[in-house]
Amino acid sequence: MVEPAGVQRDVEHRFSGADLHYMERALFHAARGSGRTSPNPLVGAVVVSADGVVVGQGFHERAGEPHAEVHALEAAGARARGATLYCTLEPCCHQGRTGPCVSRIVDAGVARVVAAVEDPNPAVCGRGFSFLRSGGVAVDVGLAEETAVELNLPFFTLMREGRPFVVLKAATSLDGRIAGTTGGRTHLTSAAANRHAHRVRAEIDAIGVGSGTILTDDPELTPRGAYRERPLVRVIFDRRLRTPPHARVLSTGDAGPVIIVTTAPAAERAELRMRLEARGAQVEVARDETFRAALQRLAARQVGSLLIEGGAAVHAAAWDEGLVDYVRLYVTPRVLGAGGVALLPGRSFSSADLRDRRIAPLGPDVLIEGYVHGSG
Repeated sequence: MVEPAGVQRDVEHRFSGADLHYMERALFHAARGSGRTSPNPLVGAVVVSADGVVVGQGFHERAGEPHAEVHALEAAGARARGATLYCTLEPCCHQGRTGPCVSRIVDAGVARVVAAVEDPNPAVCGRGFSFLRSGGVAVDVGLAEETAVELNLPFFTLMREGRPFVVLKAATSLDGRIAGTTGGRTHLTSAAANRHAHRVRAEIDAIGVGSGTILTDDPELTPRGAYRERPLVRVIFDRRLRTPPHARVLSTGDAGPVIIVTTAPAAERAELRMRLEARGAQVEVARDETFRAALQRLAARQVGSLLIEGGAAVHAAAWDEGLVDYVRLYVTPRVLGAGGVALLPGRSFSSADLRDRRIAPLGPDVLIEGYVHGSG
């Protein structure tokens, strides 16, 4: 999001070059928690003494563990008195699995807090800043805001829209086809592209596919060749409960939960549901047949980011409802021809329209990725 010129000038007026330097340092530390903090955001903090010395720094390492500000203040100790605390998100003011950070900040004697952005969580959302100001702490907000939001788009999407941040992932031929025939399995990507795809799986909250993909490919949907600290949620969008109990993904419970999102009429077929649940599946019933309703069921489980890997019907459903936030395409040099299955056929999609687009070679393939709605 581009701020109006007047807002940009105000930000420039309130912050110095040193402020920006320390905020960039806090953002660097925040990113160190990537893949480990969900459903919590990535947050970094830096404590700088009145004479310009970094006396403490830290980041939120895992959900349920101390927040970035606590790590930074503990490192600073008594040197936090009179210091400035730089943090990439508004400090929390509520009692969750950890105590409120704002009380620690005031008790430590911090003189000023510079924060990148207000926390969209309704439990915080400006209240942390109010607490700090009432405790005599000077507060400045808005430095590197766009970067901080982009770092936490899954968290912001979950809080603001009540759904996960959605990444549409597809492997396509040079002529934009995702398979040679309808209902057929076509292997397109190289080993280099596959390694990249599994690294991405290691950082996302959940992978989603349609029941057609389960019936055609019978995938396991597990991350391979990349370390993952948290369980991976596997989601099957299945309006009619067509998923067979012998599907391979249902034998991989050690990798993480398998959630089947279905509709009320299908869920009433008790025998089908019981057979799937007996195999470890967790059945969620969406309030209606829209894709947004299915995503809201995942949001209720604190799934902040979802990688949609197929098939064509699920891709189309997410796209048609305007719920795709990011697109990641692995384009191969193969040509499948007019008989192949197109990616988003009949829809106004072009990779050239992606924002902040990135293009990179992966062996013989090419990765093209970017935002659909913009990065902030």
